[in-house]
Amino acid sequence: MEADYVYNSGNISHKIVGIAAGEAHNLVLTGDGAVFSWGRGSFGRLGTGKESDELLPVKIEFDLKKKGKALGESQEGHRPKFVGIAAGAYHSLALEDDGSVWSWGYNLYGQLGVSAENSPYPCFVKQFLELGSPRSLTNESNSDRKGPLKVCSVKAGGMMSLAIDNQGSLWMWGSCPPQNKSEDGTFSLISINIPQPVWDFHGHTVVKVACGTEHVVALVSAGETYIGGGDLLCYAWGNNHHGQLGVGDTETRFHPEIVEAFGQKSAWLVYEIACGAHHTAVLTQNKDVLESERGAFRCWTFGLGENGQLGLGTTNSICCPKPVVELPSDVLLVSVDCGLFHTCVVSDAGDVWSWGMERGLGLCPDVRYSGGDSGDALFPLRITGDEIRVSNFPRPVQVACGAAHTVLVAEDGYKVWAWGRGWSGVLGRATFLDSFTPCVATWPPLGKNFDDERGTVSDDHIIEGEGESERIIEMKQKLSLAMEEMQLVQSKLALIERYASVLHTSIFGKPFEERELPSTLRNWGMFNVEREWENMIESADVGNLTRMAVSYRHMLAEVKDKLMKRRIEEMVKESLRSISTQNQGSENMGPSPLE
Repeated sequence: MEADYVYNSGNISHKIVGIAAGEAHNLVLTGDGAVFSWGRGSFGRLGTGKESDELLPVKIEFDLKKKGKALGESQEGHRPKFVGIAAGAYHSLALEDDGSVWSWGYNLYGQLGVSAENSPYPCFVKQFLELGSPRSLTNESNSDRKGPLKVCSVKAGGMMSLAIDNQGSLWMWGSCPPQNKSEDGTFSLISINIPQPVWDFHGHTVVKVACGTEHVVALVSAGETYIGGGDLLCYAWGNNHHGQLGVGDTETRFHPEIVEAFGQKSAWLVYEIACGAHHTAVLTQNKDVLESERGAFRCWTFGLGENGQLGLGTTNSICCPKPVVELPSDVLLVSVDCGLFHTCVVSDAGDVWSWGMERGLGLCPDVRYSGGDSGDALFPLRITGDEIRVSNFPRPVQVACGAAHTVLVAEDGYKVWAWGRGWSGVLGRATFLDSFTPCVATWPPLGKNFDDERGTVSDDHIIEGEGESERIIEMKQKLSLAMEEMQLVQSKLALIERYASVLHTSIFGKPFEERELPSTLRNWGMFNVEREWENMIESADVGNLTRMAVSYRHMLAEVKDKLMKRRIEEMVKESLRSISTQNQGSENMGPSPLE
């Protein structure tokens, strides 16, 4: 549902350029560098200063006094512009264009990079100011230093946070895989509250990174610097009990190890990576095949498969990367993400596929979809929605998966769809209702400081201080009720359409399509079965008439058989009742004279 004020779709403040999903919260980054959040607010993961849920997107405010104090310089008049966001299970990260890192939310394991407890407000991670890049730290001469450390990318997953600096070095903090074996040789995550470098990649450039609950996957240059093209190698380390590292076994790795399936001798180049709780998905391009040819692109998965999250048609876990062959191999896959137990990919044409727990919805073990087609999806399912009458989502930007929901940004960043579990308002529709098909989230949001190109939102919409105006509260309440009513109507409509399609198929031999509305319904507003049957018989050729005759002969024979069985059952029951009545009558008359 769009807001009730007019906005320009070309407004950069309305354009979403990045999205991230946590366990039950979402972050979006807009073209003008603002960060918004909505969903579950516990532990302060939304960065609003509160722990209450937000049913609609709200803008996050950053206290620049904290940054100014850490830098020793005034930030007055400075408007921060953010270029990156990341969401762990219960915490969030944001990256400024000057390399400053902010964090908020859950901090039991130090994943905020600060020594404080949970923070409902964004914290400036000043520890990066005191650190030098691993490359510069190992140089013997200061003349070889390549400049001060500046973070250029952030990532999060589970209770872990990661960053890549401008010299291609990787940093980790929070609940991280250990880099050394314990005394007894067992695997156990360690807590780090200050960013620590991953020294193994010294001499190489880390380009992309992803992490699950206990494992990390990184794309790293083959040489010292990344020159583009085919020089990226895939490394993995951490817990490997389910094969989520893709190295061919289930042994834990304390140091990064190359995934040989995508090594330098492989025909495949990895360009995107994503991690679920205990599984991994990668997107690749074939080195030897043109982009326009079939087989040019593939999605590969490995790791835990018990809920079908690998999309390989099995619930077995896999320790070597396998291609998801049910996906078309002649389309360019531009985005992939993994929830806890599901996976979702998007093509450049806006086609969306999902697989894994509960029809690919990822509804978590304690939440089940009760529909007639419930059950885990072992193969990719094409995602379409009741709110869109087309098969794809035009001009996609990115997909993000939470624990039990999925969010998709399309139409060049000006429209958001969400589906899955609706708890805490995570679907962005001012309601807690679940949606098992994509629904349009409320964007752009109402609220303060959300400027329109033609001016600011009217004063009646502006939030004053800590409280909201009565008009805003009333509007949100009405919007919530309208959303719930619309959701109910849509679910009923979907059920009616399904029922109509079944009936139409049983009568006319093909599924119901709106463009083929029967003439009696189209012209008179009623459905005349007898007339439509006559029309179909009249227009059918000999072959169709023969097939119909055979089909209905079989149906009639089955009905006759069932009627005959029912009659026999009734006759047997009647005979048994008659015998029982006679026996009771004999007992009442007493013993016979012969006895």
